[in-house]
This record gives sequence, C-alpha cells and structure tokens, in this order.
Amino acid sequence: MKADTDILSGKGLTKVFGFGAQRTVAVDQVDFSFKKAEIVSIVGESGSGKTTLAKMLLGLLKPSEGEIYFEGKLRDIRTHKKKREYWKNIQAIFQDPFSSYNIFRKIDAVLLDCIRMRDGRRLPYDQKRAMMQEACSFVNLKFDELTNKYPFELSGGQQQRLMIARIFLLKPKILLADEPTSMIDACSRATILDMLMNLRNDIGMTLIFITHDIGLAYFVSDSVYIMEHGKFVESGSADDVILNPKEAYTQRLLSDVPKLHEEWDLSTV
Repeated sequence: MKADTDILSGKGLTKVFGFGAQRTVAVDQVDFSFKKAEIVSIVGESGSGKTTLAKMLLGLLKPSEGEIYFEGKLRDIRTHKKKREYWKNIQAIFQDPFSSYNIFRKIDAVLLDCIRMRDGRRLPYDQKRAMMQEACSFVNLKFDELTNKYPFELSGGQQQRLMIARIFLLKPKILLADEPTSMIDACSRATILDMLMNLRNDIGMTLIFITHDIGLAYFVSDSVYIMEHGKFVESGSADDVILNPKEAYTQRLLSDVPKLHEEWDLSTV
C-alpha cells in the first residue's frame, strides 16, 4: 500500500519556548519524510517533544526554525483561508476525547461541520443524513441513537469512535493520531486500530501515530522514529528499529516492555 511519494516532510524543524535562562528547546533540528499511505510511529517518553512536533505538523504551533513541506511544496498557512485548506488534508485524533469537542454543540452539528468542510454545504439534508449514518455505521455506532445528543453523553470509547467517524467524512490525506487508544480498554483499542487501518486502506491515507508504546509502533508501522530530548535519535523500518536497535535509548525503551516469558526486572522501578 505504501507509495514512494513524499506527502509530508520537514528540514531542520525546531521549536523553542521561552528566553534566556527559561529557554527550552522542545524540538531540535529534526528532519523527516513521510510517504503517501505510509504508517509512521513517532515514539518517545513524556517530554520527548513528540506532541510539540505533532502540533507544528498540524499548524497549531509556529516553528521557531525549519521548514515543512506538504506534497513536495513549502507549506503556506499564513492566512486563515490557506490554513483551512490545509486542514482539509491533515486531521488529528487526540489522546483525550473529552477535551476534543465543544460541549455546547450537538453530535449532528459536529458531523455536519465535516460535510461543510468537504464542500457539502449545499447538499440536501437527506443526503447529508445518509452520509452521517454511513460514517457512524463505519465505526459501529447508530446515528439515530446519537442525533440530538451531546458528545459528553457518550462513553470515552464512543467519543473516540465518533472522532473516527469525523475522519471518515473528512477523508484527509494525513491523519495524526496522538495516543489515540490510551484511555480505552484493550478490546476497544483493537477495534479502534482496526478502524484506522481500514480507513488507511480505503482512501490511501497516511497515518502518523504519536505514542510511547513501542509495541504498538512495531505492530502497526511501516517506519518508526525514536525521539529523545527533542531529537530523532533513530529511525528506519519497524523491523530495523525494533528488532535491531542501535541506540541505547531505543534499547532501554524496549527493555521497559514486560515480557510474559521472562522474569520481570523491577530493579529500575
């Protein structure tokens, strides 16, 4: 499924917060190249800079230095119109579904916004409703049971599924998933991952996982980037990075994953 065309790339991407003694380099001169329909995982511990990088890729944070290229061209999001056009092509699913919705907007309005964003504003309502029903059905939800409800009336797992229904309607070229399954149970986690994989296969979408879970990264990814203190310390195919790690940091991340067939070493806890 993976293609050879770069859809999103960066050179020397850097983000600095604060000044003088309070200066913090959250992302430090990173280079990357993500292909069309590729599944990428950016792996690191809390504070490694991976979420800051994700916000820059989304256009929510302005880089201090460096450049981002989308489909081979320098990204230009200097105006609201250009940023909105960019957001048609790149969307995100965040770790906390509860903070991802406007609590004053009903589910119908959330889904209708997606249809409008894809230039469906003038479609007849019956067609819009059919599109919303199809999107909800894709994630094993029933639109007729959700209509006129607010997102906070749903469980965490249902809210995560509704976020994927939004993506089904928007059909972006890139989906950035920041710890998308960390707040839900193991059964729902497998279901959500399967839905994301189906989306990738159906529309050729590039999936970028931001995660601390190196096991997940190995299971789902074509390519893996290991991030420490704002830098990519190791990158390559999932097999190369996970099965033959070269950097001590990657080796430590792997050693922290419990193995059922070995006695657990708790001396470092």
